[in-house]
Amino acid sequence: MRVVADIPHPEIKITLLAWNGKYLLKLELGPFEQTYKVNEMDVTGGDAEVKSWLDAQFLQNSIELFLSMRKNLHEARMRHE
Repeated sequence: MRVVADIPHPEIKITLLAWNGKYLLKLELGPFEQTYKVNEMDVTGGDAEVKSWLDAQFLQNSIELFLSMRKNLHEARMRHE
């Protein structure tokens, strides 16, 4: 697995990786992680194209998904205490 780029963001750790013919776009916030896998053959603009997908709407949706993940885990833990 090769790190292509560490992409700065004030809230999320964003890493673009290349592995086994795929780009992996990895987002981390606290103990939660989202990974998006894209076949390199489907990306004509290389890693620059993948980086361009990280627009404000994508990042806002990702943050909302992290919040949903946190809520989901919290509720599961509460049900089993």
